[in-house]
This record gives sequence, structure tokens and C-alpha cells, in this order.
Amino acid sequence: MVCGLFVFGRRKRFNAEIAETQRTLRRIRAERPASEGGPYKARETQEHRLKPVLPGGKEGTEMLFATELVGASAYDSQKHFVGRVREFFVEPAEQPNRISHFLISRGRFQPLVARYDQVSKVAPGRIDLNVSERALDAYRPNEAWLAVQKDLLDQQIIDTAGRKVVRVNDVDLTEIRTNEHVELRIAQVDVGLPGAMRRLLQGIAPSSVVRKLQAKLPQRSIRWEFVNLIEPDPLRRVKLRITHEKLEDLHPADLAEMMEELSAAERQGIIASLDEETAAKVLAELDERLTTQIVEKLDPEKAADILEEMAPDAAADLLADLPKETSEELLEEMPNLEAEEVRELLSYDSSTAGGMMNTEFAYVSEASPREEVLGWLRKQDFNLEQLDTIVLVDGHAQFSGTVPVARMLLAAPEQLMSELKTEPLVSITPDANEKDVFELFDKYNLRMLTVIDEEKRPIGTVTVDDVVSRLVNA
Repeated sequence: MVCGLFVFGRRKRFNAEIAETQRTLRRIRAERPASEGGPYKARETQEHRLKPVLPGGKEGTEMLFATELVGASAYDSQKHFVGRVREFFVEPAEQPNRISHFLISRGRFQPLVARYDQVSKVAPGRIDLNVSERALDAYRPNEAWLAVQKDLLDQQIIDTAGRKVVRVNDVDLTEIRTNEHVELRIAQVDVGLPGAMRRLLQGIAPSSVVRKLQAKLPQRSIRWEFVNLIEPDPLRRVKLRITHEKLEDLHPADLAEMMEELSAAERQGIIASLDEETAAKVLAELDERLTTQIVEKLDPEKAADILEEMAPDAAADLLADLPKETSEELLEEMPNLEAEEVRELLSYDSSTAGGMMNTEFAYVSEASPREEVLGWLRKQDFNLEQLDTIVLVDGHAQFSGTVPVARMLLAAPEQLMSELKTEPLVSITPDANEKDVFELFDKYNLRMLTVIDEEKRPIGTVTVDDVVSRLVNA
């Protein structure tokens, strides 16, 4: 799918683009000989129409722009004027990028709608039909239709290839000709200055002049298959068949950064439509204030499912920021075991080691051979991205050391884990201040710190990313 140019609501950037367009216009006027009568007296001729080669397309494929069709005159098969095109639609359930219907307004009369197979010819400012006006249907709104002007132009979308949120300036359309009709397909969306200029000059200058001016500007467009539409209304998302499967392939940090630029309703819509695992990862990357706002508005069952996918410490941090009633309601929705772990973490002060630790960690007996531990790890459902260190316990289940996973992988199969542990033996109690945690990480250059209880049994770990996150947000 495709994306756009302007940054949401930032008027300064929009004004800068308008100013640059105006400077370009003045320069073209100055360069154009007076005998040509100025740029606004140019005639619309067939030779002015651009015929670019689209990605994967054939040479000679003509490109039109949505801005050139809005307000276009419509004529029937007898060349009688029918009305003006006010909107055109895509029906995703039938064909995801085909313009399926054209809305034709007729002043005080009821608007009509022309199907794609009733169009014989399309040009900037004009469409010709292959049927009479009587054959057209009366227009009736349909929520399953995507309105190009209303739902795309000047709207925010997500560029899944460029990993950013952009605003659509124009939509590039290509023609597919058959024996009896012409189909228009969305090829890409314009997110650059040419699209902004076309919007600015729409209805002011002939399309031939606009096209000549835009040729001097840098092109920025996104192919339609890399566009992810943003629709806050869950019912309309279903009707339009809008999914966020492509978003689930993005890195959670990238998606979280893009979501921070969206409206509250748009953020809510995206999180609600993601699978629970992806939603949990994205919420963990979002600003705490935004995360709280999103979770508060989610359906309690959906919110609980997302919390269940989170690491216990992240879930506890999130619930600690929610109103007590909301927090308790979500804990009641969670499975008993996960809820109990989170409740235990909530009992610690957030500025202590207990408030920072994660209760999900890998621990094995120090008497275990390396090959046996490796076989056991393969069968577990650990987060491999965070599995950096293995905690060791002795015969009394007391903390006896740690082994980096890299060291374990390079060891001989028969070596015992006790032979691989690092020195010195470093641990901390859950009531220790976060400053003590920071000092230990700094002193020993740790990647993970084990938290032990009064009986010296490991109850959790603090990882380096927890420390970095705490320091960044301090």
C-alpha cells in the first residue's frame, strides 16, 4: 500500500510547501516567453498528457490523478452532459485497488452513480460513459465502499515499507482498457510536493500547466500495496476489509513511534485490531501516558488478553498507572497464575529492585550438564530475544550463580553448569533502592542482576533494558 506527505496538523510545513509551489510558479512565468500567452492560457491537448512507466507496468500506460477527476464533467453515450464527478469509490471486497463507482452530482437533482463497466473513456476533467443517463442508478451511501476523496485525500496513512505515518496529497491512477470500457486502478499515493501542488492549483490552472510545473518537482510516492489505511471505527474496518496484518510485521518500536503521531481514536483502532502478542509488544514501547489511555478504553477482556502476553513486570507497571478499580477489573479477567505474579510485583515500591524485576526467568540446577540444559531450553517458551543469562541454583534451591547463554553454547556437552558460572556472585534483595541496582550494573558491567529473597532463593531478575528504560524516563 501507499503513504503521504504532510505531517499531521503542522501548519508550518504546509505553509512552507505552498510557498515553495508559489516560487516555482513565479519562476516558470518568468522563464516562459510572452508570446505563449502565460501559463494559464495554455490549451489542453492530448500531447500534454503524461504517460509514465509504472513499477512493473508497460510503457504507454497512462496515469491520471484523483485531483484531475474531482469535478470532472460526465457525458453519456449520446454525448449529453450528465453532471460532475464529486467522488469515486473502491469496493475492497471485490477488487482492492479498482475504482468501482463514480458519484455524479446533478445540482438539485438526485445524484447518480456509474459503475466501472459503464465508463468508456477518462481524461483530466472529463469522463465519457458507454450508456445513457437512464441506465445509471441513483446513488445510495454504502459503508463497504472506500471513498477516495473522503477517506484518502488529506488523510493519514501508514507506509509499511518506509515505517512512517504520512498524509496523502493525491492518488495516482492507471487505466486498464478493454474493448467496451476503461477501468481505473490505484497504483500509488503521492506524498510529495507534486501532489500538494496539484491540490493547491485544483480548479485554478489547466491540468496541462499543472503537469508541466510538477515535472520540475521531486517525486515522492508510495505503492498501493505498502499502504495501511487507518480507520478508527471497528464496524467500518470490517466492512472495508481493512486489516493490520502488515503492521504486525513491523518492529514494535517503529509501530509505537508511528502511533504517537496519530489521534487517540486512530491509536485505539490499531491496538484493538492487532493480535494480543503484537499489541503487548507495541504497548510496552509506547509512552506510559498513551499506554494508560489506550488500555483504559479497551474492552476489559481484550485488555486482559494483552496483559497476559506482557512480561509480568511490564504488566505490573501498566496496571500501577491505572485507576485502582480498572486495575482490579483487569486482574480479575486474567488467569489466576498470571494475575498472582502481577499482584506480587505490584506489592513492591516501583523505585526498588522488586518493582523493577521480572519474575519470568530461566533457572537450572548447577549440577546439570550443559547438553541437558540446552535440550530443556529448546522445549521452553522463553522470549529468545531476552534470554541472555541462565540463573543457577544449588541443592537447596538457593542462588549459586549465573551463566551467559553465549558461554554455555560454546562449552563442551558434558561440562557442568557450575563450571561455567561467572564471578563474582552478585545479587540483590527486592527492597533495595533502584540506585543500588544502577550501581551494581555499572560496577560489574552486568547484563542481568538476580533478585533473591530472605532465604537466598532467586525470585526475579532485573535486565539491562529495565535499567536503561528507568534511566531514560527518570
